[in-house]
Amino acid sequence: MNQRLPESSDQRALEHEAAAWVVREERGLTPGEQDALSHWLAADPRHGEILRERRWAWREFDRIAGLPATLTPAPDPDLLAPRSARAKSHSSRWRVFAWASAAAAAVAIILLWVGVAPRTVPSGPLAPPRLSTALAAPCEQRTLEDGSLVQLNRGAQLSIDFTAGVRRVRLLRGEAHFAIAKNPERPFVVEAGGVTVRAVGTAFNVQLTSAAVDVVVAEGRVAVGRAAEARSSPLAPVLEARQQVVVPLRDAAPVPPPVTLSEAELAARLGWQPRMLDFTDVPLANVVAELNRRNPVQLIPESAALGELRVNASIRSDNVEGFVRLLESSFDLRAEWRSETEIVLRRVR
Repeated sequence: MNQRLPESSDQRALEHEAAAWVVREERGLTPGEQDALSHWLAADPRHGEILRERRWAWREFDRIAGLPATLTPAPDPDLLAPRSARAKSHSSRWRVFAWASAAAAAVAIILLWVGVAPRTVPSGPLAPPRLSTALAAPCEQRTLEDGSLVQLNRGAQLSIDFTAGVRRVRLLRGEAHFAIAKNPERPFVVEAGGVTVRAVGTAFNVQLTSAAVDVVVAEGRVAVGRAAEARSSPLAPVLEARQQVVVPLRDAAPVPPPVTLSEAELAARLGWQPRMLDFTDVPLANVVAELNRRNPVQLIPESAALGELRVNASIRSDNVEGFVRLLESSFDLRAEWRSETEIVLRRVR
């Protein structure tokens, strides 16, 4: 059973801090606040305990006011029962919520609780990752001066060279998705590894690897060709929506003809782009599978039983470590790095 800490000015100060975090969570944390919360939770085991109590109090007030009717549509006989009695309930219901700062397009914010009774938190923080710089870097969204949006995959690098007549971007490393502001008088050109992609107003993905440049069109049309050819003749071929072309870098052969992707293939190819994922009463194993499909870092539940926990969640797809940190701080789970790209989720013994 959880025991309350002795009343003291220090405890009251911590309770005020925890209450302030709950309020911030309700309106959605900024990326900086999310980092600060993670550090605050890791600084002292008491912080997680007090934060859970403040979350519990907030939730109980909401329930009394009848606000979350969609979460608990059936009458709740435990609502006015003593808290000690509720703590003995064997309910396995639990909830996960996340709010993301769309403007910053950075880390997702996840609020977790289990049933109506707080649980013991492991005191040790998640071990620091041993990721390469490219894997550890977050996805990033930029708005260019012409209003075009660029979504950068982890570790991608760009250089921008806009003039009055052409909008030119060089993809120096990695992968980027471009949503181009339409301007027929000012083409948008992406150069990567000696390959040129020209568009006016469209959405397309470019990935530069050591062996090839991979271009996928989501909307509109683009022309693709080698940079040397672009100076003397029109680019070819022209790709339509849902088409892909992979241009080898090690030879000067003509650009191969495009292939048409199915809707499922297109979604899989562009699945790296961050987005909010919504889950309703979904097993943790399914949530993990979806996150693993979209990220280089893989989550591995230690047992099938752990994967059967039911999740209601709205989380940002690229925030694996943030999700794990708050999962670890609010549940009797421990996360361990097994390799530079694998995190094992275990129950605290």
